[in-house]
Amino acid sequence: MAAEQPTATVPGDQTRIHNIGYRSYDGPRLGRAYARRSLYSQSLRGAYGLGRSAKSKVLPMLLFVVMCLPAAIMVAVAVATKANDLPVDYTRYAIILQAVISLYVASQAPQSVSRDLRFKTVPLYFSRPIETSDYVRAKYASLASALLILTAAPLLVLYVGALLAKLDFADQTKGFAQGLVSVALLSLLFAGLGLVVASVTPRRGFGIAAVIAVLTITYGAVSTLQAIADVQSSSGAVAWIGLFSPITLIDGVQSAFLGATSAFPGGVGPSNGVGAVYVLVTLGLIAGCYGLLMRRYQKVGL
Repeated sequence: MAAEQPTATVPGDQTRIHNIGYRSYDGPRLGRAYARRSLYSQSLRGAYGLGRSAKSKVLPMLLFVVMCLPAAIMVAVAVATKANDLPVDYTRYAIILQAVISLYVASQAPQSVSRDLRFKTVPLYFSRPIETSDYVRAKYASLASALLILTAAPLLVLYVGALLAKLDFADQTKGFAQGLVSVALLSLLFAGLGLVVASVTPRRGFGIAAVIAVLTITYGAVSTLQAIADVQSSSGAVAWIGLFSPITLIDGVQSAFLGATSAFPGGVGPSNGVGAVYVLVTLGLIAGCYGLLMRRYQKVGL
């Protein structure tokens, strides 16, 4: 068998230019604003499983139905019995169903950010005109909007039902507006906390467990301490203890300034002075969550 003869290499033979059909883009450059809006809309759709697999739609849609179903039942009962008022105030509805809201945040906050961390796609976002602030704002706004839809939809059902039942228009409109303010504040706070916790780990399961722990354990601990303080006749301490749980923060703000009935032991919420502290702490937490997300993604994008 003849041996292969070595082929002489001529300098320059290793360089080849291939025309594989790439064409330059001559269309309009839409820039950061368009990229930010696209990321926001896609994240908002993803929060309800739209544009994803059927399995991804089950939990968010189920939780949405669970949020709205009690409101529909209350409306039906009010219309059938010709009641003079709704069984639940608009400001109380989200507090009563806070477990459903917490479960929604726990399921969707990791879905919004953990997959980007796990598959290391965040630097790809930042290789485009989009910047860290654009990414954080889009993700924060999308989850807050999804939560607002979840919490405001049952209030709208209650409001429409109340008008159909011919309840007082002025009272119902005032209560509905107060309820919208309350759930808007709740949506911003819960979205910020959920995203901060979820952004710590790329593992979605760990993120879900951590968000549930933050939202439910704090509420259980604060409620227990408030009950103990009430039994020991330390009513002044009840309001201050409420500062350490997200849901009791919202409860304190709306009972102090929105005329809501408090879920605190004894049904007595914070005074206006202490309520101002509640507002400052709530706004501080929202701003702090945004700041922590900015710092987190500035490091990830490097």
